[in-house]
Amino acid sequence: MNSWLTPDSFLLSFSSPGLSSMTEGLGQLTDGVSGLDDFTQTHEYHVWPGYDYVGWRNESATNGYIEIMFEFDRIRNFTTMKVHCNNMFAKGVKIFKEVQCYFRSEANEWEPSAVSFPLVLDDVNPSARFVTVPLHHRMASAIKCQYHFADTWMMFSEITFQSDAAMYNNSGALPTSPMAPTTYDPMLKVDDSNTRILIGCLVAIIFILLAIIVIILWRQFWQKMLEKASRRMLDDEMTVSLSLPSESSMFNNNRSSSPSEQESNSTYDRIFPLRPDYQEPSRLIRKLPEFSPGEEESGCSGIVKPVQPSGPEGVPHYAEADIVNLQGVTGGNTYSVPAVTMDLLSGKDVAVEEFPRKLLTFKEKLGEGQFGEVHLCEVEGMEKFKDKDFALDVSANQPVLVAVKMLRADANKNARNDFLKEIKIMSRLKDPNIIRLLAVCITEDPLCMITEYMENGDLNQFLSRHEPPNSCSSNVPTVSYANLKFMATQIASGMKYLSSLNFVHRDLATRNCLVGRNYTIKIADFGMSRNLYSGDYYRIQGRAVLPIRWMSWESILLGKFTTASDVWAFGVTLWETFTFCQEQPYSQLSDEQVIENTGEFFRDQGRQTYLPQPAICPDSVYKLMLSCWRRDTKHRPSFQEIHLLLLQQGEE
Repeated sequence: MNSWLTPDSFLLSFSSPGLSSMTEGLGQLTDGVSGLDDFTQTHEYHVWPGYDYVGWRNESATNGYIEIMFEFDRIRNFTTMKVHCNNMFAKGVKIFKEVQCYFRSEANEWEPSAVSFPLVLDDVNPSARFVTVPLHHRMASAIKCQYHFADTWMMFSEITFQSDAAMYNNSGALPTSPMAPTTYDPMLKVDDSNTRILIGCLVAIIFILLAIIVIILWRQFWQKMLEKASRRMLDDEMTVSLSLPSESSMFNNNRSSSPSEQESNSTYDRIFPLRPDYQEPSRLIRKLPEFSPGEEESGCSGIVKPVQPSGPEGVPHYAEADIVNLQGVTGGNTYSVPAVTMDLLSGKDVAVEEFPRKLLTFKEKLGEGQFGEVHLCEVEGMEKFKDKDFALDVSANQPVLVAVKMLRADANKNARNDFLKEIKIMSRLKDPNIIRLLAVCITEDPLCMITEYMENGDLNQFLSRHEPPNSCSSNVPTVSYANLKFMATQIASGMKYLSSLNFVHRDLATRNCLVGRNYTIKIADFGMSRNLYSGDYYRIQGRAVLPIRWMSWESILLGKFTTASDVWAFGVTLWETFTFCQEQPYSQLSDEQVIENTGEFFRDQGRQTYLPQPAICPDSVYKLMLSCWRRDTKHRPSFQEIHLLLLQQGEE
């Protein structure tokens, strides 16, 4: 048999006592090709069967074993030997039953202590396999292995050794103790001095990174608290969140110390418990109240009032009543409504009529959101569809400008139901200073609600086109101080009506106030949808958009929206009015600095920044603004008090 092997580092010699010997070869046993289970097959083409194996017949060995000697270029520390053997016992081929390995260092004699490794024969599985022989870290430059036959044939296709270069030469016998001799690998040796330098650099880098992280966390502490608080509600809290037409509903059972401070679930992901009355929930979301079959089909027949859970004693709550958040087509919260109030308002059928869609003449798109759009339309014949107790702000038989909120046809079921619920609620709001729902188009897609729209647009654009009466410009129209006070009084009146229903607007600003004839004001809710005012909103992590320059400190830091936070926003709206909307609130501050300023309001150490007194604003009105921005919500005036105060000042 002629089998040549290639590695230069060691040589192989075969010997079959009494028969023959072969030397200087290893190619077949170290070519990296393991033989197949069936030795008659091969990986190569055009070669004879069994090409991948080197085999011996038992009859050729008088002592019952085959001896192979491996010589290496240096003394090495051997860990294991792996032999790939065929075990096709049906044809008389088996793995060896035992191997004995002898070791020699350079030209010395073979060491008397050998490594013997008996094997358990496998007569069940004929698969070829690697047999691993432990060599116990023996050091040698040559190894002689005696492989004992277990059957007629013994066939090997690969033999490999795992070893390292020995650290020293020891010609004596080594104990077979599991304790490994000292070895070294030039590839793994590292200079101690370099190691110390490397470790020192890593430690310095770690300290620098930690310092940077601490600085970033300190500077962004308050901004990080701008995330959603709805997922940190109490276990027994349920809030009905009407995403119209945005997200699916969620319930929380919110309570507060007084009915005037109705809170809603916030726009953020979580709330940081800065006070002990914020508790950690064990369940985050509860099941929505189910509609009866008739209710689910129409989507317009009221919601089921949640049952008040009997929570454990001593557990504080956020709000006193269940809260319903009404949201516009942009997905931003517009109103927060107590569920009890919502039951009263939505207990009947929709109080508006179906409007023929073909009579709508679209003029322009005012804004859009994730699930819907707001369009400015012109209609004729609206007098036939309006309530008898409501008068349109136009002459008879004249086209009427209306705002149309339109739900996209591909909106999901939750968005559709929420849109219809908003219609029910808005149809019950009847106040001269709140935009009125005039009609609906809900018999086919896309669903629409038709609301008033004032001929002079929103208050922000209206005032920016005017100047104070003492202005030097002769071509720009003016608005008197009395008319400014009159418009502010109407805003307070509309908010007084909403607060009497425990509604929280959450986005009160001049952009959400529409101006009609003779300086009449009506509060609306679609300012967020307009691209014109995208700069007034601060986007959090690409999701929620918040009017932080109008929001109270507790709304920004705690996600807490109440009637008192609407009072804060009214103070900012009043400031806008008396500056003729010539600049944003806190225009000298970046969004991040505005958030930092809310932290100063929270700490209340006298370093907070207030909006300055407008040039034409009297001291009494600026004093009212400052009272709206008091840190303690209990010390802020109510809308009833604000409205009364503005009425009294208007009579002076």
